[in-house]
Amino acid sequence: MPATESSAPESERAVAERIAQSMRAIADPTRVQILRLIMDAPDGRRGVTDLAARLGLTQPTVSHHVRIMADDGILQSTQEGRQVWYSLVPSRLADVFDFVQHSPSDASPSVVDPAILARITDDLTLRFTGVFSRETVAEYVASSYDLLRQGAPRDRHLSSHTSRFAADRLGSLALADSEGVTDAAASGAPTDVLFVCVQNAGRSQMASAILRSLAGDRVRVLTAGSEPTETINPKIVAALDEIGVSVAGEYPKPLTDEVVRGADVVITMGCGDACPIYPGRRYLDWELPDPATMSMDGVRAVRDDIDGRVRELLRSLPPVNAA
Repeated sequence: MPATESSAPESERAVAERIAQSMRAIADPTRVQILRLIMDAPDGRRGVTDLAARLGLTQPTVSHHVRIMADDGILQSTQEGRQVWYSLVPSRLADVFDFVQHSPSDASPSVVDPAILARITDDLTLRFTGVFSRETVAEYVASSYDLLRQGAPRDRHLSSHTSRFAADRLGSLALADSEGVTDAAASGAPTDVLFVCVQNAGRSQMASAILRSLAGDRVRVLTAGSEPTETINPKIVAALDEIGVSVAGEYPKPLTDEVVRGADVVITMGCGDACPIYPGRRYLDWELPDPATMSMDGVRAVRDDIDGRVRELLRSLPPVNAA
């Protein structure tokens, strides 16, 4: 018991030290304001003159704060003629975004109450009545919770994400176990499309969001990552919002066997041979650069490329039988 009691404080201390070391350069109200202004900029960058005017501060004061964050690797500068632009270093984007939106105390690992997991199991058992036993549903709820917690231990929406992930997996398993799962054209059922990339935080999320917005109920869209990260890249969300497309509560999740088995079309983007091959599925590999470290202009270019590919894909999918 003593060892168990001491493990939680030690874990919390380790998290606190990590946050303090990573975020020490922005532990200042002015710097948090600067970061928010930069993140809110249409192209993800601002100059010192613009920042000073918006904050009501002198340019030397703003330059001082910007320099500290640049020295710590949070901001990067780009010079265009006589103008110097400051933007977030892509690899720090998720941490910085999370930090300026929430207090450090929110960063402790998430734990879902067992009663909530039991309720999720009961609800999904009702949803899949006659398809899966409660024991099977409970197994998938538990494994979905464990998989998501491993990849995103501080997920503030872990309960709802667990429920959705388990439901998606069970739905795919039901399709994979049913006869004629790959014959969507003959049955008139919606086509199941799975997008897979590495982190499930960029390319696959853009593709799925655009396809959902265009196809509606004509498709059932799922995403996964061979090495999922904790959160969707905020620049991806912003780039989609620019064209009126929402990620609609999506979140990074690991690639599992049953979602591949239940898919009619599997589209991979840079994840190599991580995706298993099953007969009867249509496999496509889209060669697209990873937008994780790109500027907003780069993210927009990838988004537009994906938009064109998705529209071409949609034209090739079978229609849904309205009757």
